[in-house]
Amino acid sequence: MAKILTHPAAAAALLAALAVSAPATASAAPADTSSAATSCYGGAVTVSYGDAVEFGPYTTTSRCADINLRMVGGDAEFVWACVKFTRVGECNHWTKAGRSWQTIATDVKDGSKFTVPLGVDLEGSSARVQIAF
Repeated sequence: MAKILTHPAAAAALLAALAVSAPATASAAPADTSSAATSCYGGAVTVSYGDAVEFGPYTTTSRCADINLRMVGGDAEFVWACVKFTRVGECNHWTKAGRSWQTIATDVKDGSKFTVPLGVDLEGSSARVQIAF
């Protein structure tokens, strides 16, 4: 049966002894970069090439600093994608993207309106992609 310390001085002495014999260690926890990626990619929209060849319009948020794209289905080997900002009206540059996340526009200001034109590797190929922004 455990004894309960009811005397304040005895309790304080016990706590002081524990602090000396088992010092607390402080360590910085590593930054969780996966949570940032998860929240960015977690908001991705999924679209299918063939339903359209240009997707959007979308508006960037603080969830992602970049606009990212990856293939998640279809028979295409890869897609070509670009970001067409509404205020500019032209593609920034065409980027080849496969089944891993690929950045198609970097350091994008929050609140920017854009569309994403796509092209497939071979005419007649299909592609299902996710766009994270």
